[in-house]
Amino acid sequence: MDEITSSSESPAGAGTSDDAGAPRRDRANRSAALLATLVAVPVTVAVAGFTFAKLTPDAPAAEPGPAATSAGPRSTTPVEMAAPRLAERPATVCRALTSQLPPTVRDLAQRPVTAGPEQNAAYGDPALTIACGGAEPEPGDTDDIWVVNKVCWYAAEGPDATVLTTLDRETAVRVTVPRTYGAALQWVSPISDVVIASVPSGGDAPGGCTG
Repeated sequence: MDEITSSSESPAGAGTSDDAGAPRRDRANRSAALLATLVAVPVTVAVAGFTFAKLTPDAPAAEPGPAATSAGPRSTTPVEMAAPRLAERPATVCRALTSQLPPTVRDLAQRPVTAGPEQNAAYGDPALTIACGGAEPEPGDTDDIWVVNKVCWYAAEGPDATVLTTLDRETAVRVTVPRTYGAALQWVSPISDVVIASVPSGGDAPGGCTG
């Protein structure tokens, strides 16, 4: 009959073999635990840092500075201008002028005026203004007059602005250019084109008004 041995009984000499291998297993276990700890610590730190970053409010981004070519702020405050009552014909001519003025004069955007938009206009800040109607000036013999795009202008220099007024039109057109904008004649060039198109020539123009 076959002999059946219980698995709970250890063979002879088994205790001696286990005791000899125990130190090696302990050192292996400690090495594995140390390695696991070294790996776990940086992972824990990284996770904690990520969590903190997600919970911390984002710092406000710096506002971008204006580009060198970007336009500055445009004033929409109405420019104070007088609006004297005009006779029927000058009023008609002035309405034709203001209706054809462009939305910008060079880089200056048009602004509202406090009175007489049918005869007044303003651009930029400080305001370059255009006023239609009124009397033409009477320049002296030695005063300079200028022809810009076939329109004759008389320039009166003031402390803060140059006032240019037409001398060869049926109805006078007056342009006031602040000194901060530099040479005044360059600003009446686009305005002269509108004057030619909307204000008929007329009156006794000085001899120098040719071109």
